[in-house]
Amino acid sequence: MRLVVIGFGVVGQSFAKLLISRSADLYRLYGVNPRIVACIDSCGYAVSATGLDLQRLLNAKKLSGTVGAYDKENRKFDPLRLIEKVDAEMLLELTPTNLDNGEPGISNIIAAMKSGKHVITVNKGPLALAFPSLLELANYNNIKLRFSGTVGGGTPILEFAKRCLKGDSIMSFQGILNGTTNYILSKMEEGLTFEDALNDAKYKGYAEAVPFLDVDGFDAAAKLVIMANWIMGMKVTIKDVNRRGISGVSLADVRRAHKRGNAIKLIATCDDKQLDVKPTELSNVDPICVNGTLNAVTFSSEQSGEHTIIGQGAGGIPTASAVLRDLIDIRNTIFEQRENL
Repeated sequence: MRLVVIGFGVVGQSFAKLLISRSADLYRLYGVNPRIVACIDSCGYAVSATGLDLQRLLNAKKLSGTVGAYDKENRKFDPLRLIEKVDAEMLLELTPTNLDNGEPGISNIIAAMKSGKHVITVNKGPLALAFPSLLELANYNNIKLRFSGTVGGGTPILEFAKRCLKGDSIMSFQGILNGTTNYILSKMEEGLTFEDALNDAKYKGYAEAVPFLDVDGFDAAAKLVIMANWIMGMKVTIKDVNRRGISGVSLADVRRAHKRGNAIKLIATCDDKQLDVKPTELSNVDPICVNGTLNAVTFSSEQSGEHTIIGQGAGGIPTASAVLRDLIDIRNTIFEQRENL
């Protein structure tokens, strides 16, 4: 299976490392032999019809800051034209999330679909802003679109709801979808102010230098939209979410909740066709009341009651493993469809 990778940051490089370490297992266990035939970042690209040398690609990125140094040529390039023209079966869209307009992710995904390539993305922007239309385009072009790494990182939250609860009807769900805010609130329970907890999260690499996407609830809202569309069959965008972040939560609020045996968490809820992200007081014995950078979601189903899944919600290798999981899923789906013809 030939892959075009656009975006070669933490997740892209982690994916390349996974392929290096697991290539034999992937073929033995799943019959998959992925080859990256094109890799594009913001400053350059590398192409090889027979497959790029992944260690050489990683070295080029590390030493020069761009995959364009792979063959030591500096060439002008059009990413969309490369996506369309390179002979491959799949695009991995791994560019950074942009919740303002979804670019360049939306354009990359559309270019891949129009050229007949299946798409895997970990980019929340396009899905938060244009999920219904992208899914419609994928169906029209008979393209597989997968995105399990957008929610929960390596924790299979979307797969759990879509597959393990198949045959049941999910009525609602709620959970912690952002590890950064959960870490900050957990540190506040230990006595740190919001500002000190945020600085600690930045120091440990859990929060960005400009962390508004996390602390103002945008990241959780984007994930909530993806889940609502994919799991509940809704047709919503991030504009439909009632959102409030954690910057208004004080140490006094946290202490008052603690005295009641509770904790304040940033909770995303999909219930009765309403989408909310807001700080919420939970009982400490609630299954989703987890600490640190963990994510947790409880699904309430019609027949079998409540089911909770908990796991790490971010990180390069866990998210890259989700990309690999999606790749195997697409491969298996394609083969099943061929056998049924």
